[in-house]
Amino acid sequence: MPRIAALLGTPLRRRHSPAMHNAAFAALGIDGEYLLRDIPEAALEAEVERARAEHWYGFQITAPHKRAIMPLLDEIEPDALAIGALNCVEVTETGRLVGFNTDVIGFMAGAEHLMGGPVTGCRVVIAGTGGAARSAVYGIAQQAPAHLTVTGRSATHAAELAAELAPGVETAALALDDPLLAGELARAELFVNATSVGMLSPGPVIEVSLLGSSTAVYDVVYVPRSTALLEQARAAGNPCLNGEEMLIRQAAVTFQRWTGSSDPTPIMREAAEPLFAYPHARP
Repeated sequence: MPRIAALLGTPLRRRHSPAMHNAAFAALGIDGEYLLRDIPEAALEAEVERARAEHWYGFQITAPHKRAIMPLLDEIEPDALAIGALNCVEVTETGRLVGFNTDVIGFMAGAEHLMGGPVTGCRVVIAGTGGAARSAVYGIAQQAPAHLTVTGRSATHAAELAAELAPGVETAALALDDPLLAGELARAELFVNATSVGMLSPGPVIEVSLLGSSTAVYDVVYVPRSTALLEQARAAGNPCLNGEEMLIRQAAVTFQRWTGSSDPTPIMREAAEPLFAYPHARP
């Protein structure tokens, strides 16, 4: 029987992860199979112990289990502890369950691709205070931006996130409806949408006309492939990127850690392309 890898969460609608990982298993001649395991939180502990007992490669975790998984593991790596959430678990040769976070790696790979290099010395605005925003703020802060603005529905939550994950960085925390946000958007060199707006709710999260003409726009949403934010930003001539590269890169890093393989990024990109391009994909 092939050795298992899996995605744990609920509800699981998208098929990108199985397509990417199973294509890599096949192309690289590795005896493995990636499965979707749609389970409620009440069944999470039993599923984790099953992974240990059956000696899976490991598993990825998505909503709503990214925090609930943490007390069930033997070890959590420092970056995941700092962010307060993880998205991957490795089952070691001795059966230990080690949690780690590849969202930051994937997010920063996309950011550096869009910006042509690190964001060191740049002015950055990040919209969101949830799990994706935590990875974005943490990753950006590691590269010493000149200024980082965190914005969300609650200025209080934005301030707490900035203080926790970007110590030592010059920051501002603003509500999305704060008039002062317009000035930060105009001065930004990079704007990041780390909310579900565009995927689970319509419209852009900000008024795109407030951005500077050269501001790069990074929307971590990848379903749909082109959100209202990206469509409006492209029409205005801003450099743009969606969340596809983030998804592919974090998957590739995880696969390499589980299997010790060579880099499967090109294989995964080719396997995921038909799913990214599918016009009726649902979040």
